[in-house]
Amino acid sequence: MSDTSRDLVRELLAQSLKAWKLTGDVRRADDGSILIMCDARQIGITPAPPDLPFRWTVKIDGRRRGAISLVAVLRQVRAALDPGYARSRVRVAVAPLVPS
Repeated sequence: MSDTSRDLVRELLAQSLKAWKLTGDVRRADDGSILIMCDARQIGITPAPPDLPFRWTVKIDGRRRGAISLVAVLRQVRAALDPGYARSRVRVAVAPLVPS
């Protein structure tokens, strides 16, 4: 991942904290990972190695989880930092548009 891409991801995360009305700091670490410090919590985000089935690894409270997209990264970060965040899941099913 290029430095420009990592800077864009860092900026997306920084703007997301603002949108969620959370005060924190988002920066790139020396190893290229992205660190979020907010409410005495530290979250690390790194691109996953190419042999894994997901694109990102998110480390929260010492636990690593995979994320298949930036949307999944944002969901994990918000759930960790915003206790009032109501998760919602979408189910996609094959069904007729108009019930018979």
